[in-house]
Amino acid sequence: MTYIRVRTAGDRADHGGGLPDTTDGLAIAFHIKQSHLPPVTSLYFAAQTDMRHDRDFDPNYGIAVEILPGVRRLTAKNSGPFTFFGTNTYLLGTSRLAVVDPGPADEAHVETILKAASGASVEAIVVSHTHVDHSPAARLLKEKTGAPIIGCGIHKAARELMENEINPLDASGDREYAPDRQLHEGDVLSAAGMSLQTIETPGHTANHLCFALAEENLLLSADHVMGWSTSIVAPPDGSMRDYMDSIDKLLNREEQIYLPGHGGVIHDALSYVGDLKQHRLNREASVLRELAETPLTIPQIVVRLYADVDPALHRAAGLSVFAHLEDLAGRGLVSASPALSLTATFTLRTS
Repeated sequence: MTYIRVRTAGDRADHGGGLPDTTDGLAIAFHIKQSHLPPVTSLYFAAQTDMRHDRDFDPNYGIAVEILPGVRRLTAKNSGPFTFFGTNTYLLGTSRLAVVDPGPADEAHVETILKAASGASVEAIVVSHTHVDHSPAARLLKEKTGAPIIGCGIHKAARELMENEINPLDASGDREYAPDRQLHEGDVLSAAGMSLQTIETPGHTANHLCFALAEENLLLSADHVMGWSTSIVAPPDGSMRDYMDSIDKLLNREEQIYLPGHGGVIHDALSYVGDLKQHRLNREASVLRELAETPLTIPQIVVRLYADVDPALHRAAGLSVFAHLEDLAGRGLVSASPALSLTATFTLRTS
């Protein structure tokens, strides 16, 4: 695999499984032999050499692709550095429908959903989390169908902002989202002749939910588990400790087919989730190994760990490193001076 840096006009700071692009007009494209990818796909994930990602995906824009009987996927046309080919909207049911993650505030995508639903009644609009590529269309769809919005709670960060801290993902949150019914761990939503069990999976966001479809033994994993890349975890919007706990929660379940928020179906899902966990543990071990040599700042750690990644993406990588350091500090393994922040100097604690 080789990587090609390209520039495209008008790239927006969108948010799917990753961070907004940090350089105006900058995009990175993967060049993979005999594989078609959108013109903007982030090189931020290039250092994930220990992961077996699947980027072979055809979005079939405008077409409701049948995954299983009663389960169809529509992909929104919001491809970008961190949304891959776009956000996946799932239509569950036949004569009655539940629409899961209706996507960004895009009238054209909402019309595509309504066209695919022609002849069926939309009973529920289900939302996994409040990033602007997943939840805003819920309001548009509710206006047109009258269906209730059901799912995660309102947008919030994983923790309070520290003094002088700015949330780098603040613009990615949908603060207008207001559910008619909030779901919690273990709640079962019965809609469209199907049963969706709620699984709280904070980490990528504090309010992130996955949904298990009991009738098919599959899981709608949204942005917590995606086959094309790992999910971005960036404080204070997200939490690495929450993310790892949520990964363990899924490893204790039985579903082997995942339908993610971006990209294709994940088969042999538990093995893949195990790989995701090991990838994060490997990254954590790398951070500790660097700190064992000398105290370091986040930019210094990034230069050492992401030497082969375009420097334009080092800021994004730094947020991921910060998530690990925040977790390590919380576990008493590292200390931060003068205080825990993106600009702190981190030291390995020996006692």
